[in-house]
Amino acid sequence: MPERLLADPAYVKSGFPVEGFDRFDAEFFGVTRSEAELMDPQHRLLLETAWQALERAGYPAGTFEGRTGVFAGTSGSGYLRERIADAGADGRISDEIQVAVGNDPGMLALRVSYKLGLTGPSFTVQSACSSSLVGVHLAVQSLLGQESDLALAGGVAVREFEPRGYRYEEGAILSTDGHCRPFDADASGTVSGDGVALVVLKRLEDAVADGDHIHAVIRGSAVNNDGAAKIGFTAPSPHGQAEVIAEALAVAGVEPGTVQYVEAHGTATPLGDPIEVQALTEAFGPDAAAGSVHLGSVKSNIGHLDAAAGVAGLIKAALALEHRFIPPTAHFRAPNPRLALDKGPFVVTGEGTPWPRTATPPRAGVSAFGIGGTNAHVVLEAAPVVAAEPGTEGDWQVLPLSARTPEALDAAAERLAAALTETGAGLADAAHTLQSGRAELPYRRAVVADSREGAAAALRQDRPAVSAGQGERASDVVFLFPGQGAQYPGMGADLYRTEPVFRAAFDRCAEILLPHLGWDVREVAFAADGEETRERLRQTLYTQPTVFSLDYATAQLLLSWGVEPAAMTGHSLGEYVSACLAGCSAWRTSCAWSPAAPG
Repeated sequence: MPERLLADPAYVKSGFPVEGFDRFDAEFFGVTRSEAELMDPQHRLLLETAWQALERAGYPAGTFEGRTGVFAGTSGSGYLRERIADAGADGRISDEIQVAVGNDPGMLALRVSYKLGLTGPSFTVQSACSSSLVGVHLAVQSLLGQESDLALAGGVAVREFEPRGYRYEEGAILSTDGHCRPFDADASGTVSGDGVALVVLKRLEDAVADGDHIHAVIRGSAVNNDGAAKIGFTAPSPHGQAEVIAEALAVAGVEPGTVQYVEAHGTATPLGDPIEVQALTEAFGPDAAAGSVHLGSVKSNIGHLDAAAGVAGLIKAALALEHRFIPPTAHFRAPNPRLALDKGPFVVTGEGTPWPRTATPPRAGVSAFGIGGTNAHVVLEAAPVVAAEPGTEGDWQVLPLSARTPEALDAAAERLAAALTETGAGLADAAHTLQSGRAELPYRRAVVADSREGAAAALRQDRPAVSAGQGERASDVVFLFPGQGAQYPGMGADLYRTEPVFRAAFDRCAEILLPHLGWDVREVAFAADGEETRERLRQTLYTQPTVFSLDYATAQLLLSWGVEPAAMTGHSLGEYVSACLAGCSAWRTSCAWSPAAPG
């Protein structure tokens, strides 16, 4: 920074840039290095975050069968002016189209749709500070209108390319000391923060039916504009804000008194905070009890993320609902007397508090107001309680991992190991997500474990990555079935207890064989260890039908998991299992395997 600025008493030496904004895995997304260097960091960061958001939701790019929409906002960027224009002055830039495509805000959402193969509506939303929450509103409408089946909504702001502060000016929106103090008596303005925020949205009935993890439910949303009814273009309007909040509550079909928390726009400006509380008080009306609605703003923690601010607040409110805990408002000590909190139901606190118990589901509101007058409000509700499937902890699980490089695979293994040991994630849940909710990338590894601790230990072992290059044909699988001599007491008992497909196939064999044998193969296969059991299993009469049933049921289980053999063979009795699975009605010298053949 120039020495004259650093020496200026009004210069605030505080900034909030995004760490690593200049890092981008271009090869992962099929982007050349030169193209990446010409691309606005906001476009790069949103693309990477879109991949992560979809993967976190369990629908990695290319796996969701419906249409996925993209609704994203972006801040104005100085990247073209500060980093690209100078290079073009001496003729070093030869591709003007690439410069335009890489920096045009209109290309933001379109690039995400193209690179991730998303076919729903896709466009950039620009309404200043309310952009990302307006994007959420538009995504909701797209889902309700059946245009989209899944939607990405959010925004990105990367404006600082190196640490730098700002010059404080009285009456401007930035604070005197680099701290944002929403609703506090010492509030003097906001601070400019950089970041990116995205949420994945889906129709509630579909999310419940598909067993998705639901953080919160959007009950209703609304968007409007102040019009000319305010003192200036950049000034807020209490009337416009009150109207949008009231409309969102009406769309949600909830009474204001059933809302316990509002994630406010909360810029901590002397003008903005009192107007926002005035609008909230008007919208909530006189019936809400004093002190019943907590008020907060994530800007006190991370600054004002501009185009990403609204969804940052939405994420905070959703997590607060999920964890039933209202976070504190940072830097808050005493309320600004101009807020007139005593005239409404709102309370601000610098201490976190458990979510109050109420007769209705926990609910929250989220506001975002843009310079120029576009206002957005969203009403959230706690996710419905869905009965969990019976736990299967203690059972063996397969945990597959894949990545684009061996180094990335090692990093993914370490992250998973840490998650299993530090968060208490269910092993069966983790295995299901890894098997069905992750993209298949070239370098792969898998571990098998029956506990979180065992899985973490296996993941941290030095294991080579198996390369399955993109576009390469998967390795062939061969089923080899054992015959008489492989039997032992209790064989298949755990599979029969825990795997419905295995149980159904074994039951079918037992029912077909019972009239011919006069005894039940299940009683022999699953009998407790003992001399009588061992003696029966030494006799061909008992062994062969039992081993056949076990081989057949195991094969059906593998087939149900999508493991399809290119060939099958077996030892002795195992040959008959191969023939049966291949669809042979009688023994012949050879049989052709087809996945469509009857089992």
